[in-house]
Amino acid sequence: MGVSILSLAWRSLMNRKVSAILTIVAIALSVALFLGVDKTRKAARAGFDNTISGTDLIVGAPSGQINLLLYSVFRIGNATAEISWDAFEDLQAREDIAWAVPISLGDSHRGYRVMGTSTAYFDHYKYGKQQSLTLREGERFDDVFDAVIGAEVARELNYSVGTPLVLTHGLGQGGLSDHDNRPFRVVGVLAPTGTPVDRTIHVPVEGITAIHVGWETGARNPLADTISEEMIRTFDLTPKTVTAAYIGLKSRGSILRTRRAINTNRSEPLLAIIPGQALSELWETVGAVERILLAISAFVVAVGLVSILTSILSSLNERRREMSILRATGAKPGHIFTLLVAEAVFLGLIGAIAGVVLVQGLIFAAAPVLSAQYGIALMGTAPGLTDAITIGVVGLAAFLLGIMPALTALRRSLADGLTVRV
Repeated sequence: MGVSILSLAWRSLMNRKVSAILTIVAIALSVALFLGVDKTRKAARAGFDNTISGTDLIVGAPSGQINLLLYSVFRIGNATAEISWDAFEDLQAREDIAWAVPISLGDSHRGYRVMGTSTAYFDHYKYGKQQSLTLREGERFDDVFDAVIGAEVARELNYSVGTPLVLTHGLGQGGLSDHDNRPFRVVGVLAPTGTPVDRTIHVPVEGITAIHVGWETGARNPLADTISEEMIRTFDLTPKTVTAAYIGLKSRGSILRTRRAINTNRSEPLLAIIPGQALSELWETVGAVERILLAISAFVVAVGLVSILTSILSSLNERRREMSILRATGAKPGHIFTLLVAEAVFLGLIGAIAGVVLVQGLIFAAAPVLSAQYGIALMGTAPGLTDAITIGVVGLAAFLLGIMPALTALRRSLADGLTVRV
């Protein structure tokens, strides 16, 4: 009898297709919103976590570890202070440090950040699961006025090897603060990484010094135009300061000891952070916002579930003769109860599954486009335990919501007999 009741419940829904479809759509959209927020949150974390790997420490001026992480790795915000070149060389000379890469930020080009660094950056900077940077075309910079650009910069500005580019003093959009007297030349384009590297223009740290010859007062000195590039190449272009440094240790077991030694350096105040710990602190900071978004989307799911109750209750008056006939043909009270509850569960499960399929369909459609056009890999968005739990919870909630109309229909069927009360 259980199988026939379930079959009857399904046929009953098919007889009320419009109402059933609208209810399913409401639940599917609410579940898709909930899972979309959850998957976006996880993908964002995965994207941040995969931006830098293989770097044991990041060293900069004392400005808070989240701030140092954001401007040195994600190009978000600006450094409030810099570290001296002497301090950077002291870091390089430490016996427990295997390599050190200087990072100099401050200039831009058409809205994209410019980063001065050394060729060691291309050897040691890694992202994702220890993936190294690779050149899609061209080569690394070799001359003072060479530039290696990220994949997004090349795509959006339609730049390629050989394209000249003029840097802008600071983060403006260009104009009177342009270094147009000393243009750079693109010598390499990096392959997409899905990280801020794609939106960065890389130049030698000496190049940053070179274009600021004559800008010592913060503004352009007209006499600077009389100094040729050939003459500048003969100057000592060693920078006086850098924004930060990426550090790799000879032994990861010494990371806490080395960090403590750098942070207690007496010759110059420095801040050494462990990227993973700084990311954890960042997620703790934004955790409250994440919980609010999830709570809102969960509330939307609850509103969608109420549509099941509304749909079944609104149809009960029309179905009173149906219930009475079922009772008259031998259906037991439990069968009537099961029929209504089964309809609610069907609506909930179908809606929840449709929501999961909708989210995955959107991800499937967007993934190749984002990967090809923007180098963004959607990580951690495949169907998983959260999807299964969501379907289960929605199904259980639908079952509980179906009890009320089921009891109402059962009570009416016992009292109505074969007479419909208007």
